[in-house]
Amino acid sequence: MKEVLKFGSMGDSTNLCLSCGLCCDGTLIGFVQLNREELPGLRELLNVEEATNDGVLIQPCNRYCGGCTIYSDRPKQCASYDCELLKSLQRKELDYTSAIETVEVAKQRKSAIEEKLALLQIKLQSQSFYFKMTELKKLYQKNEHELSSTPEFKELIADIKQLDSLLSERFGVTVF
Repeated sequence: MKEVLKFGSMGDSTNLCLSCGLCCDGTLIGFVQLNREELPGLRELLNVEEATNDGVLIQPCNRYCGGCTIYSDRPKQCASYDCELLKSLQRKELDYTSAIETVEVAKQRKSAIEEKLALLQIKLQSQSFYFKMTELKKLYQKNEHELSSTPEFKELIADIKQLDSLLSERFGVTVF
């Protein structure tokens, strides 16, 4: 009986990760460090940026398409990463339905932010949402963007701070 309960827990954890993908799509994490030993196999699967002795996968992962398409072969750092939402589910502080609802709220807020960025035509260099937020934060702090004083830009920043608060509280990550 204990094995069945344990499997159910693990199933919920795996299902949450596969349903979420906020670490894979570049929302929670900007990059994944790859070990030298795993590089040969991962070069065939991923767009790896080569470093001296190891590699880096810049998010978003090219193998994430609404879910991880290489889940059983994913990098070690990906396999070992547990966000606070997942830990809360594993500790039974949160049920699966509530965890999925939290993920959906985060995705909706992120999507709304990306739409506002596009409408405001703010050009950022990074493909990763995580690094886009870093770029935007620098612009905001320096007050260097021509839209900085507009109500639309201020609304965008308020939305980002609201998402950042959710990500900090529930996922254990800040992006802004």
